[in-house]
This record gives sequence, C-alpha cells and structure tokens, in this order.
Amino acid sequence: MIVAGAGGRLGDVSFLARLARSPSAAAGAVGVALVVLVALLAPLIAPYDPNLQETANRLAAPQGAHWLGTDAFGRDLLSRLIYGTRPTLLLLMFVVLLMAPLGILVGILAGFFGGIVERVLMRITDIVMAFPRLVLAFAFVALIGPGLVNGALALALTSWPAYARQARVETAALRRNDYLSAAEMVGIRGFRLLWGHVLPMLLPSAIIRIALDMSGVILAAAGLGFLGLGVRPPTAEWGSMVADGTQVIFDQWWIAAAPGFAIFLTSLAFNLLADGLRDILDPRHG
Repeated sequence: MIVAGAGGRLGDVSFLARLARSPSAAAGAVGVALVVLVALLAPLIAPYDPNLQETANRLAAPQGAHWLGTDAFGRDLLSRLIYGTRPTLLLLMFVVLLMAPLGILVGILAGFFGGIVERVLMRITDIVMAFPRLVLAFAFVALIGPGLVNGALALALTSWPAYARQARVETAALRRNDYLSAAEMVGIRGFRLLWGHVLPMLLPSAIIRIALDMSGVILAAAGLGFLGLGVRPPTAEWGSMVADGTQVIFDQWWIAAAPGFAIFLTSLAFNLLADGLRDILDPRHG
C-alpha cells in the first residue's frame, strides 16, 4: 500500500512536471486558474455592485472611477465583467457533468455489448448528431425557457454524441484486448469490469475532448446570452453584455469590446490547455 501511494504521488509529480514543461499547457492552466480565481473572489475584487445603476453616469467612457466605463444603465462594466465569469463557469461545470458522463456511458455500453445494443444506441447518437448543434440547443432553450440550468441542459443534450462515438470505438478495441480477457478470467465481470477496467482506459482521451470542447461551450453559452436565451437579466453575463454593447457599438465600442475580449481570452486559455493535455496524455502525440 505504501509503494502504491508513493507511486501515485510520483505519478502526480511527473504529470505536473510535464504540464509545466509544456508552454501551451502551462499558459492555458494559468489562464483558466485566473478565470476561476476571479469568479471565486468576485465580491472582493469588483469595485462596485454589478447591478448598481447610475443613470446620471450612463455610457461613460473608461476613466479613473470606472476603468472600463459604464453601460446604458450606468452600471460599472469592470464589475459586471468580473461577475460575468460566474455564470459562464457554472454553465461549463453543468455541461461537463451532464455531457461527458452521458456520452461515455452510451459509448461504453455500445462498444462492450455490441449487437442490437450497439445498433440502437449508435442510431440514436447519429440522429442527434444530424441536427446542427447550436440550432438544436437554441430550440431546446426556446421550448423550456431561458436560464442557466436550462441553457446547460440544452448544450449538454446536444454535445454528448461525440463522446459516445469516441468511447464506443475505444471500448470495442479494448473488448478484443487480452487486458479485459485476463480480468474476466479472475472473476471480474459486469459493472466492476466496466467501472474498474474499461472506464479508466477511456478517461485520458475524454479529458482531452472535454478541454477541447470548453471553448466551444463558452461560445455557445455566449450565443445563448446574446440572443436573450441565457441567464436572466440583470445578472451579469458576457453574451448579454455583448448584445447590449452592439446597440451603441459605433459610439461606445468598449461596452461590447470588453466582454468580447473576455470571451476570447477564456476560450484561448481552454484551447491552450487542451493542446498541452493532448501532448501529455495522448501517447500518439509527443
């Protein structure tokens, strides 16, 4: 047990060392960590209440009192930008918790059992993939109503097929491997086999795909907010802030530029982290 624990700690240290040696992974990890830190410390670092309206100071240009200016209601843009990290990260968390487990479960069942189970599950997957992802997500939100949870549910229900297809291919390859045959010979079958031996082999590629999909989810969430289908106002959210700024973009361009730049930087951080994780976790990339 002591050896195993030491090995686990050495493995963790080795992973962190490889993460630090990858410029893209290190830059992405720092960027993601900063966004998470800003979301957690928003009440401490935001200079104003994000919903505080000062109509006498509406559409103010960036200045000392308001570093990024104010919006059409006189609300401080910097404070709303800081608080806007919260619904974005919460939506990301909800999507990941729904999207990846559902897709991996469908893929494992299809790849392991094969036959009629595989054909039924994969045909359902193909049907969902046949619809444009964003259009289907917008349709779901339009039906069930706007909101953070509804937006996450809509994005998750349209994003799981890619995980299912990937997990099905990898599970089918493992099913023909001596690794699972040896486990079955010692009496490990059913749920124990899938949970303890198949799932761990799929996690590295699933983690890479999750990281790669995060930037797309951020853009989709911003799209929902831009169309008024995301978080309900007056909650600060980057997509809705961009939508508000487009109404005065030629005169007060900074109102749309600030949240747009935040979306760009956050998406870039997740893309850099995903690229580095692919080099670290995927043996086909070195």
